Amino acid sequence: MIAGNSPEYGLRKTVPDKNFMKPSKIKLLDYHPQKADMRTDVLYGLRSKPKWASSMYFYDERGSHLFDQITELPEYYPTRTEIGIMQRHAAEMCQVLGKNVMLVELGSGSAQKVGKLLDQLDEISAYVPIEISREHLINSAERLQEEYPNLEILPVCADFTAEFDLPEPAITPQRVVVYFPGSTIGNFDPPDALTLLKNCARLAGGNGGMLIGVDLRKNPDVITPAYNDNAGVTAAFNMNLLERLNRELGTNFDLEKFHHEAVWNDDESRIEMYLISDTDQQVTMGDEVIAFKQGERINTESSYKFSRERFAALAKEAGFSVNKVWTDECDWFSVQYLETVA
Repeated sequence: MIAGNSPEYGLRKTVPDKNFMKPSKIKLLDYHPQKADMRTDVLYGLRSKPKWASSMYFYDERGSHLFDQITELPEYYPTRTEIGIMQRHAAEMCQVLGKNVMLVELGSGSAQKVGKLLDQLDEISAYVPIEISREHLINSAERLQEEYPNLEILPVCADFTAEFDLPEPAITPQRVVVYFPGSTIGNFDPPDALTLLKNCARLAGGNGGMLIGVDLRKNPDVITPAYNDNAGVTAAFNMNLLERLNRELGTNFDLEKFHHEAVWNDDESRIEMYLISDTDQQVTMGDEVIAFKQGERINTESSYKFSRERFAALAKEAGFSVNKVWTDECDWFSVQYLETVA
């Protein structure tokens, strides 16, 4: 559950904002996408049949906080399961990663999990969190800087599905390792997941690696409640997308006329999340009019669940080989270390 991808908002080369924001202890490299890109992307999705909206737009400040709440829900197994794997195996992971690593975290959010690595990595070169929510990124980077005052933290505000250059740390690393926790890789349709992994292989370079969370295929009775929690936090998270569009793009979605739903698609091995129109209605965005029929859906997110064999094949096609896999006792979730293939 995190940022997605789309035909109009795919991997692309971007250039940084020349005006670097300077929080009290860190310097932010800002590749944040401009609002014009967002409007074009959202309009493309809402004009499509069926309608969709990129899940990357979940993550304004409120959306990021709501997602943090989701990770603490009893139904949402991925976060606590992955944290358990990290607690048991972080020392071994750090041995596999090696010394003097530059750790690049995609979709860093509140940086809950990375501390398990930062505590034990030997002679780390630098930590580079990549996050699209600027405020969230600054807050978490400043908090980490206080916790690790001797660590060079180089935050980058960017859509991590875009191509961008990494900052240069003061200490030249022996290896670049891309850290991609959570089940985020599952939010991409297979062609887009392949493109993203290829870009990660480019970032890691020769002798590089990737430490990635991969949600495994399991009984749908475990998966579906994680996206339909009893407290309604996931529903609020999904609906917040419409609130953001109203605020930032001037749409006039009536939130009382939409509801959240998540369903399991066994053939595709994925959970699908929707916003569903409760009535025939029209929504405007400036001069644009988007018509909805009663029951018509906006697909806001899909989350694929992988077999080990299927993910290994995907990684190989992207230029990685699977070096090591760690799982929980139920085999619900995995953390996998990939190496770039020479």
